Amino acid sequence: MLIVFYISGHGFGHASRDIELINAVVAARPDVRIIARTNVPAWLFARARATVDLQPIETDTGVVQIDSLRLDERQSARRAAAFYRTFDQRVDAEARVLRTAGADLVVGDIPPLAFAAAERARVPSLAIGNFTWDWIYGVYPAFAELALEVLPTIRAAYATATRALRLPFHGGFEPMAAVTEDIPLIARRSLRDPADTRERLGVAGDRPLVLASFGAYGAPLPYADVSAGGEFTLLTVTRHPSQGLEYPDLVAAADVVISKPGYGIVSECIANGTALLYSSRGRFIEYDVFVADMPRVLRCREISQEDLFAGRWADAVAALLSQPQPAERLRVDGAEIAAAEVLKTAS
Repeated sequence: MLIVFYISGHGFGHASRDIELINAVVAARPDVRIIARTNVPAWLFARARATVDLQPIETDTGVVQIDSLRLDERQSARRAAAFYRTFDQRVDAEARVLRTAGADLVVGDIPPLAFAAAERARVPSLAIGNFTWDWIYGVYPAFAELALEVLPTIRAAYATATRALRLPFHGGFEPMAAVTEDIPLIARRSLRDPADTRERLGVAGDRPLVLASFGAYGAPLPYADVSAGGEFTLLTVTRHPSQGLEYPDLVAAADVVISKPGYGIVSECIANGTALLYSSRGRFIEYDVFVADMPRVLRCREISQEDLFAGRWADAVAALLSQPQPAERLRVDGAEIAAAEVLKTAS
């Protein structure tokens, strides 16, 4: 059985959860072969427990980020317009790839290209995600001005999906409404004792440990000034950690993660029981969903961008740590549930 994943290259969250899904699929069916067509960095797949045939390709254009906290709406519209101007040719090319490879299923997270190509190749397809790109783009006036045909093209492609698995903190999915099913969180969980992680990192004492994590695009923050304050121990990560540790180990060992709210970090904070101090991330409609839904399932608090960039973190960290734990916990077994659906659809 051959399953072809099409993974958005916007940030790390799409690939991170797909790797957990791939691991669950291979655990249930060790003979499955996996191709991943994506332009995310290859090192992200180090956590995969199977050999993944990585094939670099631009699957979608996402949103143009200046950094993790700022985006460029007009450039996002221009890039999307250029990509979807040649969409039919891209679909043809990908359909040939799928037919030549002998794909049994296409899984898309969540590039429209995946589903249009699968339909043209007569291969079933399964969408997985917490948002759709037409929903994200629909709030930007620049798309009506510079990329008028993009949203209809995206929606037509999404409508061809055979099935869709919708994760928590979701928005969009109207084009796939008839085939959409809700599933629990897919999240990376640490299997290491947090005390062991702290020891490996050389973190000692009773001060809170704060992990600053701003993903693929980073943020120009005054880390040296924050560290000099001494109220807590600050740990920063720009890529994959060392000392034999994985990123979820750092999340689990931290008392607080400071970041912008996106599916990857929110799901991992929930899965590993870590509080989240978050700041706004520009005009990204997903942010509103997280702000509304996080407090019932995650100990979290907002810090203004003014305080964030000025390095005034200590009061917000202390206030967050004084908050009670939320009464509700989300299930985090979405990878296993999704894997069963993937294998059923492929069969």
